[in-house]
Amino acid sequence: MAYDESGQPIYTERDVADLSEMRKIGLPFWLAGGSGSPEALQTALAEGATGIQVGTLFAYCAESGMRDDTKARTLDAIREGQASVFTDPLASPTGFPFKVVQLDNTLSEPELYAERMRICDIGYLREFYWTGEGKTALRCAAEPETDYVRKGGKIEDTVGRKCLCNALMADAGYPQIQKNGQIEQPLITSGDDVVKLSTWKRGYTAQDVVQYLLGE
Repeated sequence: MAYDESGQPIYTERDVADLSEMRKIGLPFWLAGGSGSPEALQTALAEGATGIQVGTLFAYCAESGMRDDTKARTLDAIREGQASVFTDPLASPTGFPFKVVQLDNTLSEPELYAERMRICDIGYLREFYWTGEGKTALRCAAEPETDYVRKGGKIEDTVGRKCLCNALMADAGYPQIQKNGQIEQPLITSGDDVVKLSTWKRGYTAQDVVQYLLGE
């Protein structure tokens, strides 16, 4: 993996799906990633896709499950040109790059995340590992470093990892409240197309998104 000056992954032709091979499989497929536009939909259909997967546009519509105040604050920052998206190669415990909106007073701020008590209490992104006794157990690179190492993990794999489970639950308005009284804070994830929302009307709906994608 190569990275640019800001530390984001650099994608090349090797990362482009070979749609001719996809078509040979003979099963329905959808295209995703920067596909939230009428042009992208028509291109996908022309390539034989059944449709597209759209995340960002729906994530900020009136009906989405994101907390209203978090949604409004993010959209305001986008409209004012004060928010950007960073593709973090380390954030996800799974090892996959994770797109994070850089927004004040969220866990995108390294200093704020450093103040968070490191814990894994939901565990949706845990991985299986062999205990050495013929059994399997679970661990997460975002859990306390000592726990991860005790379970056979490498300390270097914990660097920069973030608890996405708790953060995304906080986005939806269901933050974990830890024993020390700490309330989990949000970490906003969005595709690069989130900047396009600077021109969308306040309170737009899912129907507005569908009509936009259909060119209506």
